[in-house]
Amino acid sequence: MIRVVLADDEAMIRAGIKAVLAADPGIEVIAEAADGREAVELVRAHRPDIALLDIRMPRLDGLSAAAELRAAVPEAAVVMLTTFDEDDYVAKALEAGAGGFLLKAADPRELIFGLRAVAGGAAYLSPRIARKVITRLTGGHLSRVSAARERITVLTPREHEVLALVGRGLTNQDIARELFLSEGTVKAHVSAILLRLGVGNRVQAAILAYEAGLVRSEG
Repeated sequence: MIRVVLADDEAMIRAGIKAVLAADPGIEVIAEAADGREAVELVRAHRPDIALLDIRMPRLDGLSAAAELRAAVPEAAVVMLTTFDEDDYVAKALEAGAGGFLLKAADPRELIFGLRAVAGGAAYLSPRIARKVITRLTGGHLSRVSAARERITVLTPREHEVLALVGRGLTNQDIARELFLSEGTVKAHVSAILLRLGVGNRVQAAILAYEAGLVRSEG
């Protein structure tokens, strides 16, 4: 069971998201918060698998809440909820430790898929956000590409393979099947990759994989 703490300052949005998630018997919303401060308190108390946070909330915004949770409850993955107009916040949220981004206006099936992906150890960006983020962060600047390629030289050939698959959004289980490894071995490789590259989570690693040319953006 994937246990979720849901935080959004709009009661109607919370009700809608909760109704969508209720369609999946493997996901349970165990607590709801109307602001970021309450969300942090609930995550500390309940220790969920995922904290699903709106970016804009009173008392403490989603970005600040994500940063606090990364330090206080690192085992809880953070997934940000955003509107299409708020994708400027994504880079900041990456630094705050978010592992996923979902659009409120997306297909309800994407919400379930995204939470399952993050709970399974993968990073997840809503496709409409992903394209903008990758374009913005890479920007076509050769300096960024060169810097990214230089950074990944510290990785072993096998770690290069794993990083490329992380960049494609695969879970540890998917990567294990792809490379004929045990899931535990993949988890160890991912941990080593994050440490060697000096990145805080799989989303940051995936972005670096794109910048270094290990993954090609479609379309």
